[in-house]
Amino acid sequence: MILYLHGFRSSPLSMKSRLTGERMAQLGRSAEFLAPQLPASPRQAMEEAMAMVAGVPPEELSIVGSSLGGYYATWMAERLGCKAVLLNPAIVPMLDLSKHVGVTTEYHSGKPFEFKQEYIGELRAFEVAQISKPERYFLIAATGDEVLDYRDMVKHYAGARQRVIRGSDHAISEYASYVDEVLAFCGVA
Repeated sequence: MILYLHGFRSSPLSMKSRLTGERMAQLGRSAEFLAPQLPASPRQAMEEAMAMVAGVPPEELSIVGSSLGGYYATWMAERLGCKAVLLNPAIVPMLDLSKHVGVTTEYHSGKPFEFKQEYIGELRAFEVAQISKPERYFLIAATGDEVLDYRDMVKHYAGARQRVIRGSDHAISEYASYVDEVLAFCGVA
């Protein structure tokens, strides 16, 4: 089972989510791919995500998280003992997202939503100061990320499997070149 968690203002319609789902479908495993639309509230997002995978044994679960979804994936992997793939993950979203408090829109639908000040506090509850088992993690970080600093990611996931892409961008525009490597790490052949 793969749970894909999108980033801030993103959705299951993101390029990385779609490519991952399409590849799972090509492998005849689309029923093992979940990509929910996460609510703006971090508390609610994590409650819903945890409920979606309740009862899935940790050895059968991998979480793929992009940006803010990577922050969430790390917290979930620490709680559940499963694998996680982090795609340009947010390390300290409380700082990065504080400037986004207010009404904004989803990238793929244009649908407005409110990111409330209280959500900054909710994010703190999901902070993982240090990962406990680096072998459960696979970081893909781009040096050309225009939103987050890849060096923070490399440091935070020290000891984990890491692929640092020279150049690229926050979206990892060439993600199609890495999707099979992501799925292989997750145990999907």
